This record gives sequence, structure tokens and C-alpha cells, in this order.
Amino acid sequence: MSFDGLNPDALAFFDELAVNNTKEWWQSQKSRFAENVAGPFEALAEELEPEFGTVKIFRPYRDVRFSADKSPYKLQIGLVTRASAAHYLQLSASGLLIGGGMYQPSPPQLAAFRSLVDDARTAPDLEATLAEVRAGGFEPMRDDELRTAPRGFSVDHPRIDLLRLRHLAIGREEQPDDWMWTPDALDEIRAAWHVVSVWCDWLHANIATDPEAR
Repeated sequence: MSFDGLNPDALAFFDELAVNNTKEWWQSQKSRFAENVAGPFEALAEELEPEFGTVKIFRPYRDVRFSADKSPYKLQIGLVTRASAAHYLQLSASGLLIGGGMYQPSPPQLAAFRSLVDDARTAPDLEATLAEVRAGGFEPMRDDELRTAPRGFSVDHPRIDLLRLRHLAIGREEQPDDWMWTPDALDEIRAAWHVVSVWCDWLHANIATDPEAR
């Protein structure tokens, strides 16, 4: 399957799903999802795998067991590489989210990161890495960050913004644009993932992997 671009109907699909998030609507639109949403993502994954490794496409079903929101289907489609510090791509009605890193680091990994942030000898290399990915439009993902300093650190720490992070991941949002619906999307996404690789390489070099990492 060749990749000819993402399909703009994916935006309309997720808009409609947001107000019709039922099994009945999904079943009536299942072939549309397969052709216009999942199909282009599968073709894109095949193109990216030779350089970035095995790519997993997330299932469209939500895990509602412990959620007050019982809507059964996700309002986005995502794919991710299988490395401990991974590359990620998500398409929703609002456009693309491109990113990567360790979104759910284990407690030992997060502790190791904070130690590197705190150490004046290692912090410059981290800050230089972040400056490089910021030049490519990426920022650390700050959702669910701590409101204050983690235990053992001062709120006056010179790098408190990094110490508060709970996700060791970076991201960049792209509003819907014409290039997304053409074969040029492959080059744009590949170039963005090259920037993400700078961050993933730093994580692999400095944060040990362990069985708890997700």
C-alpha cells in the first residue's frame, strides 16, 4: 500500500464521532474509518518503519473500565514506535500532534531525570538538547505536571520548570494544512521525527530503561 497523504475526511469523521459516539454510529461508519482514517495511517507506518523501527497503530476503542466517560471510541488515531523512548503521531479533528520520548516514565526513570536536572554538571547538556528540539518547534509536554516542586527540591530551583515534569516527552501541534493530504506529508513527518530523535537519543543515553517503563 503506497502512502499518498492523509485523508481530510478524517477530520470530519472525528467531528461527527464526537457527537455520535455510539456503537450503532460506529458500525454504520466502520468502512469509512478503515478507508479514510486507518488506511492512510497503515500506509504511513509502512513508510516510517525502515528508518524508525516497528510502528504500532493504536486501537480505536477506549478503556472505559475506570472512567466516568463511557463513550466507547477514541476521538483520534495514533501510532507509536516500540522503543523505550518512542516516536509518536496522532491525528484528530484539530490536526496533528507529533512527539515522542517517555510519556509514562517509571518512578526510577523520573528520579534519574530529576537528578540530571539538579546536577550543575549534567544540566547544560540537557538544556542544549532541549534548545535543539525547541528550534524545531517542540516543547516538553506539560500536561499533568506538578504544581509545586517534587519532594526534596526547592520551588526556587533554577530549573524548577523541568523538575515539575511528569512526562519525559516533547510535542508539536500542527493545525490542519494542505500538505497533510498529499504525499509530502511523509517528508514533513519524517523530518519532524528526526527532531524527536534528538530527544529520544538523549533519553536513551542518559535514562536507563527498566521493566516498569511504558
